[in-house]
Amino acid sequence: MLFFRGLKPAACWVFLVWAFGLGQWSFAAPLITHEGRGSMVVGAIELDAQERQWIRDNPKVIVSSTQYPLYLFKDEQGHWAGLNNDLLNRISAMTGLQFVHEESFSTAETLVRLENGAVDMNTTLALTEERKTFLDFSHAFGGSGWAMVGRTGAPLLQSLDQLSEKILVLPARHALEAVIRRDYPTIELHLVKTYAEARALIESGEAYATIENEVGARLYPSGQLQVGRTVEGWWEPDHLAIRKGQPQLLSILNKALEAFPPAELRAIRTKWLDGIVPTPTPTVWQRATQWGCWGGAIISLFGLLSLLWNRRLTTLIKQRLAAEKDLSDQLAFQHALIDAMPEPMFVRDLEGRLIMCNKSYEEGLSTRFDQVRGRQLIEVDLFPAQTAELLHAEFMAQLATRKPRFSKRQLMFNTGLRDIYQWTVPFYSADGQLRGLLGGWTDIERRSGVEECQCPR
Repeated sequence: MLFFRGLKPAACWVFLVWAFGLGQWSFAAPLITHEGRGSMVVGAIELDAQERQWIRDNPKVIVSSTQYPLYLFKDEQGHWAGLNNDLLNRISAMTGLQFVHEESFSTAETLVRLENGAVDMNTTLALTEERKTFLDFSHAFGGSGWAMVGRTGAPLLQSLDQLSEKILVLPARHALEAVIRRDYPTIELHLVKTYAEARALIESGEAYATIENEVGARLYPSGQLQVGRTVEGWWEPDHLAIRKGQPQLLSILNKALEAFPPAELRAIRTKWLDGIVPTPTPTVWQRATQWGCWGGAIISLFGLLSLLWNRRLTTLIKQRLAAEKDLSDQLAFQHALIDAMPEPMFVRDLEGRLIMCNKSYEEGLSTRFDQVRGRQLIEVDLFPAQTAELLHAEFMAQLATRKPRFSKRQLMFNTGLRDIYQWTVPFYSADGQLRGLLGGWTDIERRSGVEECQCPR
């Protein structure tokens, strides 16, 4: 009990700390989970007169689309699917624009077609200073990091410094090409058309690494390739790239992206990317904090359970003490009641052993209860041996028959022969089990003398 009482203040503090941590986790949880996987109804957006006129003049927007799994690709039926396709479908429902995909087979080809005006826009190009000269970019609607991909068995790639004097293979006109040439001149760049060619060169040992969008890098089975760290400080936001000279189209797309509820965008991204991009490796401090929260939660739970159990035990102990007090009061009353009886009374168990008697019994047989408690009549010298054996046999026979016995008789005591009125009755427990005999006697001559006595007033 003292231990639990001492635990109360500490347990309360730990519980408060854990509850605070849980509240922070609950607040952050909606930021990392989507609110639903079903599509949400998005109403039409408000467009000005020039934008509505532009849509009437250009109902179809040509999209140069390079297959980029999960973002944009053709399914088994040859239909375009993916995160960006879902986004365009939502924008189409909001604005009335019709997006028509024209397949392109490389980043370089897509850029050429945008530069010469053959297509209107693209959904997978990263923003660079060079591209901003002939392209406009919409508001960002997501993003991911750039991951380094190397050969299995080689040291895990963690920074671009590891690629010094090594061959880095990239698709032509890659978003990071100019930056790497400028900031890492010791890296030997090798340009190809597609990421598939780049991965093949790494597998064959002709190149050391490539840099790919993290989603795309982790989508393919590892095989002979392994995904390293993301390039620190470089993040690739997702934009819609629009050929310059189409300000109305850019404005319409930005208004549509602004009208998206965050939960809707989060649901679309989660639908396609959930489980692909791993959670960043937590720092030592984050791990310590996490373990601390879990430890605090467990300790708090233990403390709370201990407090509840302590209160339960306290209640049970109080109830038990109250019951014991009531029982003690009842026993004290019973003893007082029996002792107040002027005639000898006794209680014997199923073996004939004495378990209770009153003061009159002690005085009538010149003994004390402590001397005869738990003993049979034949084991003590309260009566002559023949009388003791007779009475004990009667007690045992009566316990067998379970019948009460009332009789006037002469009985030999140690002090002589007496005329008595003797009674013995079986008694039972609350559940009906036979527990022993309750009995006593009245000295008839003494009783008669008392009744004939005329006391002066």
